Amino acid sequence: MSQVDFFGGDNRQPIPLCDGELLLIRQAFSLEKANRLFLTLRDHIQWSQDEVVMGGRRVPIPRLQAWYGDAAYRYSGLSMKPVAWTPVLLDIKQTVEALTEARFNSALLNLYRDGCDSVGWHSDDEPELGAAPVIASLSLGASRDFSLRQKKPGTEKMKLRLNSGDLLLMSGRLQQCWQHQLPKTRLPVGERINLTFRLVVGQA
Repeated sequence: MSQVDFFGGDNRQPIPLCDGELLLIRQAFSLEKANRLFLTLRDHIQWSQDEVVMGGRRVPIPRLQAWYGDAAYRYSGLSMKPVAWTPVLLDIKQTVEALTEARFNSALLNLYRDGCDSVGWHSDDEPELGAAPVIASLSLGASRDFSLRQKKPGTEKMKLRLNSGDLLLMSGRLQQCWQHQLPKTRLPVGERINLTFRLVVGQA
């Protein structure tokens, strides 16, 4: 099992993977703009703390989230009804689409309030995202580590340090063959917002 770390570097960094495509765009949004967007979204998005069923009981997920766009979505037993795009989110979406040459109709927003907030190992492989989904993930606010691992046991792992304004594009067979997570950390860390833009199949 190998461990690969990527910290810093030039603007566009294609990251070689077996069974998947990964492109990291450092400072896709300038630090000043990214931090300004973070404050706007933190204060004006309709955040909620949803619950999932684990071990026969309902428990709150360790982060706040919101679903915006043109299509409904379902994952981990949660049914997400979309909130209409705000002008700020539409501007962000258009910039992300231009940078990635991809089209998106929805966005999942997560607010990680501190190092105790996290998301566990998973793949964004719901049927409504299609066989080879293209997902663009924008980081705003505090820097956090983002981990990936192949689904086959004992194979490749990697860790990315994502900073405010960084954009990560996941495509190809990545969701079929890999999982990713944002782990908890005991280090003091500030608030972070992550926007994952998606195309829900069959929606305009």
